[in-house]
Amino acid sequence: MLSTILSYIVWNPDPVAFSLGSLEVRWYGLIYATGFLFAVWLIAKMFKSEGYPEEWADKVFIYLVIATIVGSRLGHVFFYDWDYYKDHLLEIFQVWKGGLASHGGAAAIIFTTWLMAKYMCHKSFFWLADRIYVICAPVAALIRVGNLMNSEIYGCETTLPWGFKFLRDYPGIPVENVPICHPTQIYESLAYLAMFLFMLWLYWKTDARKREGLLTGVGFLWTFLSRFIIEFIKNDQSEFEAGWVLNMGQILSIPFIIFGIWLIVRAYKRPVAS
Repeated sequence: MLSTILSYIVWNPDPVAFSLGSLEVRWYGLIYATGFLFAVWLIAKMFKSEGYPEEWADKVFIYLVIATIVGSRLGHVFFYDWDYYKDHLLEIFQVWKGGLASHGGAAAIIFTTWLMAKYMCHKSFFWLADRIYVICAPVAALIRVGNLMNSEIYGCETTLPWGFKFLRDYPGIPVENVPICHPTQIYESLAYLAMFLFMLWLYWKTDARKREGLLTGVGFLWTFLSRFIIEFIKNDQSEFEAGWVLNMGQILSIPFIIFGIWLIVRAYKRPVAS
């Protein structure tokens, strides 16, 4: 699956982890599920440490899973591939075939968080959003590992020694003729892992949890700024992006970056909650 040849890495794993009869269980799904299980454990620990009902964690888990899948799918359909799906509407529901966009997932999570804060926690939106962003960070890191196992969403050609040859997209072509590309899935995963560790430190070791919106602001700024930068070395996800100065992912990241900066400034201008 993984071997080093001179100055590049050959990458061609089977995206299917194992089969149960006719059912194929893919690495992407397993990794995705692992991320969410870790997230629900962590937010239960956070709620308990603050004296809030641990059963909130189960509801957060269920609603966020639904929001992430639905939002990510619709984001891909409408922002990246509507020309195809407008003529194949039933395939919108075939999530297992691939096609998820993180910006759509982020928008759905924001809306779902607002609903849960208002009707479940009876807290402000940013009180819950701050805690949810902490647990979403490791999930985002693991999702990019899932993308790596699918040999998808990788970057443009490179001469760096850690460049990958993604053989899956070049069936029947000799290894020496396959381009060496940036493993941008790894870059993003490491960025999100670093963000998670930093946000954990902010939550447990500082007064960040008492500054409503601060953790959310840090999360938005870190996530989408790193995404904006890494997109410069990514391949276009759709043909219509060819020739654009900024691709769709970067354009969609700009509002989130601005929003993150505003939240951080706002959090430090407001008094610390008791």
